[in-house]
Amino acid sequence: MRNWLAAVVLMVASPALATGLQIEVAGEGANGTITIDLLDDVAPKHAQRLAKLAAEGAYDGVVFHRVIDGFMAQTGDVKFGNSTADGFNMRMAGMGGSDLGNLAQEFSDVPFDRGVVGMARAQDPNSANSQFFIMFDQGYFLNGQYTVVGRVTEGMEVVDAIKRGKGRNGAVVGAPDFMKKVTVTP
Repeated sequence: MRNWLAAVVLMVASPALATGLQIEVAGEGANGTITIDLLDDVAPKHAQRLAKLAAEGAYDGVVFHRVIDGFMAQTGDVKFGNSTADGFNMRMAGMGGSDLGNLAQEFSDVPFDRGVVGMARAQDPNSANSQFFIMFDQGYFLNGQYTVVGRVTEGMEVVDAIKRGKGRNGAVVGAPDFMKKVTVTP
């Protein structure tokens, strides 16, 4: 009985069962908190990955490296995007992921509306890893091509204030806004 109870407690405390993220954002543009509801029922493997990395503290200090006005703000490069790491180089941010393997796509019928969180990837639909983006506006051309993993439930004003990048690819110049602390919420 004691082993069974311990197993249940461990499963309930697991990041895999998390339902959200709370992201404390800091920088020149945005300062405040973004609350995200992870869509465990829509993209369980991707939601579990974000929760796992957040629980490990991997997202703390990671910059918003690609921010395109009217489109989205991208972050989550835990390999090259940590602004507090020794040797941080903003030009490398966005080129990495976690040491965990890439995830197979979990496409759904959930549309890319304002506030939706999607998984970033390379050209291969099965290459999402740790990077994600938050939509400033609708982007229905992404529907069925990228995995929807969550949606912002509070703090869209913070998302809207994230420092914008320059040029077509939205590369952030100078000091980027960053995720100061990311925590898993029940």
